[in-house]
Amino acid sequence: MKVFLFIVRWLVGLLFIFSGLIKANDPLGLSYKMQEFFEAWSMPSFFHELTLPMAVVMNAFEIIAGVALIVGWRIQMFIRLLLLLIVFFTFLTAYATYATNADGSLKFRSCGCFGECLPLDPKQSFGKDIILLVLSVILFLFRSRIQPLFTAATTNAAIVLLSGALAFAVQWYVLRYLPFVDCLPYKKGNALLSLRQLPPDAIPDEFDIRFVYSKNGMQQEFSMTGLPDSTWTFVDRKQVLVKKGKNNEPKIKDFILSDSSGNDVTESILQTDDNYFLLFLLDVKGIDEHTSWVQKIAQLKLTQNIQIVTAVPVEVIALSGKIPALRGINVLSCDGTAIKTAARTIPTLFKMEKDKVIQKWSGASSERWQ
Repeated sequence: MKVFLFIVRWLVGLLFIFSGLIKANDPLGLSYKMQEFFEAWSMPSFFHELTLPMAVVMNAFEIIAGVALIVGWRIQMFIRLLLLLIVFFTFLTAYATYATNADGSLKFRSCGCFGECLPLDPKQSFGKDIILLVLSVILFLFRSRIQPLFTAATTNAAIVLLSGALAFAVQWYVLRYLPFVDCLPYKKGNALLSLRQLPPDAIPDEFDIRFVYSKNGMQQEFSMTGLPDSTWTFVDRKQVLVKKGKNNEPKIKDFILSDSSGNDVTESILQTDDNYFLLFLLDVKGIDEHTSWVQKIAQLKLTQNIQIVTAVPVEVIALSGKIPALRGINVLSCDGTAIKTAARTIPTLFKMEKDKVIQKWSGASSERWQ
């Protein structure tokens, strides 16, 4: 039993550490996934504003709790907390697995459990959480038998506290300077135009049309080939998912660049012959002429072709009237969700060679823009 508990303890601890670290690489990704759940539950906008700090704390807690479980520091408390956390995760993944839209399609393609670097579909995530739940219950039942890894309590405490400091430090860094490992479709080296196309092995979803008729106060569905006689009254027609497809979505969706007249200029921009820059601005909060990256743009625009991509073109144009450094730079509009995926910081600068991303930087590292 001692060996079994040792293995379970390390397995659960390492899984929580791995899960926390892979999401800590991109806490904004988890934040956006939380917003999807809050939208599905019609939560007030106040909760949406809290998703980023919630994501940061949750990622850090997974790492801290995993380390605490392995070293055996305050084991009674952390096993209880881990059990509560995995129960919560199991509920979320169960909801993501079975929640459907009106047409029968799933509301969620993934639950964000392992971030963008290791995407799992809801069923895989739910299965993983069921296994973790069982293992966590075993640890809870035999928690009195778990001994600290080191005899000195201060050593165990120091390791846990150090892991917590590291968890928060990593997330501070990536929120300021972009993720260490870029697992998004807009990463360095990717060709954006090709990723806007369906994969060659895509299998589309199969749908069927069902007709709803009523007779004598009773409603019934019929297929197109088995419609009822004229004594029935037509009520409605609906599309029903019959068979789920596979790999049938492009990696990049909703990335459409529009000019001031609303024309789609994505193809022409991404086929520019010489190297050029795309400056992604989700919004204009906190930007003024003294911002370091604004001063860098003033130098860069003298010799380089720069396009601003934003979800708020009117606000950016108004801002450029106040900030000379931004004046004269072409402004393109784009869907805010696409910008959130492409640019994890405000701003993010892409250096492009036609449709290929050859480099990307955050605003905090503007001294390296070239």
